[in-house]
Amino acid sequence: MKTLIVYAHPEPKSLNGSLKDLAVSTLESAGHEVRVSDLYAMNWKATVDAADYGPHASSPLKVALDSGRAFDAGTLTEDVRAEQEKLLWADTIIFQFPLWWYTMPAILKGWVDRVFTYNFAYGVGEHSDIRYGDRFGEGTLAGRKALLSVTAGGPESHYGPRGINGPIDDLLFPIQHGILYYPGIEVLPPFVLHGVDRMAGDDYADVAKAWEQRLLTLESTEPIAFRRQNFGDYEIPSLHLKGGLEPAGRKGFGLHVR
Repeated sequence: MKTLIVYAHPEPKSLNGSLKDLAVSTLESAGHEVRVSDLYAMNWKATVDAADYGPHASSPLKVALDSGRAFDAGTLTEDVRAEQEKLLWADTIIFQFPLWWYTMPAILKGWVDRVFTYNFAYGVGEHSDIRYGDRFGEGTLAGRKALLSVTAGGPESHYGPRGINGPIDDLLFPIQHGILYYPGIEVLPPFVLHGVDRMAGDDYADVAKAWEQRLLTLESTEPIAFRRQNFGDYEIPSLHLKGGLEPAGRKGFGLHVR
């Protein structure tokens, strides 16, 4: 297995840093190849601007079209091209980050904004009466798996079905379905640690054991059963889920899981 770990936490001695290091050692000890993109250590530039696209930047800037032209011409900045090459190299991607303000840290969102360019992560495939591009189960990154390893400060009950923060699966849906599944990546159920701000040092041994178990079973873990866009569940071009396919009473984000 070739695994890319995209890590986003400013403190190397944090719990997130320990989980990243444990992932590297566990996977390498099991014979897998591992690469790490440590975004803070890399001083990753998080904002999209005209400099990303060089001579292919238009005025006014058109992020989608300009990024696509620069991608096609091979003139994206070196840091972006390096991350795209890592994604193409990997068959598994682990995202290690804390849940900040109900989403990923800004530096990680900036990594997505700059690396997932037009003609690479989106804007691919044919549009016709039966297809709406290669998206949601198809695309450039199809054949790969991803796992979110997320730490949250609040207790688990706050993220339950009736919890005030909303269900954790709903909070992660824009990342898992909208960012990862969109370009074709199969998404494994996330590894979420709750109440980490109150975690005692003695608790880490159990956390580490659970994380190692997840890492060593990545290849046999079934992905979340998101519905594929072009395989009959959705009307095209409206992309509405066809009536009667959902279990009784299911609504919201859950409609898009088989």
